[in-house]
Amino acid sequence: MSDMDITIYSSFLPHDDAEAALAFYRDVLGFEVRLDVGYENMRWITVGPPGQPDTSIVLHPPTADPGLTDDEKRMIAEMMAKGTYRTLVLASPDVDAAFDRIQAAGGEVVQEPTDQDYGVRDCAFRDPAGNMIRMQQRP
Repeated sequence: MSDMDITIYSSFLPHDDAEAALAFYRDVLGFEVRLDVGYENMRWITVGPPGQPDTSIVLHPPTADPGLTDDEKRMIAEMMAKGTYRTLVLASPDVDAAFDRIQAAGGEVVQEPTDQDYGVRDCAFRDPAGNMIRMQQRP
């Protein structure tokens, strides 16, 4: 078996308000906007951290999949409202400073910076769509 050269290219997070998602990921987290694509009344926005052009997050309409039933769409909306539908884990060399900036910008705090028993310092907040965003201190 040979070594494989695999990287994470993109990850998907739902949004229910494109402008709020854009303001959060671009203005609060400082991510670059890489693509902003609209189709009918839907919008896909690709963002990523500066200096990491090969890693992106695609912010997408959660119910754009044509195979979803009405019950599935309702369940997705309910899970997003509770903040249990999607999670993203980020890292920062200074999780406390990042937390302060996000909190000052109105981010919904779930957990203040904490030293966890399993050896990381992290915090948690929700993006405007309710997605759980955890941030760990980078060693």
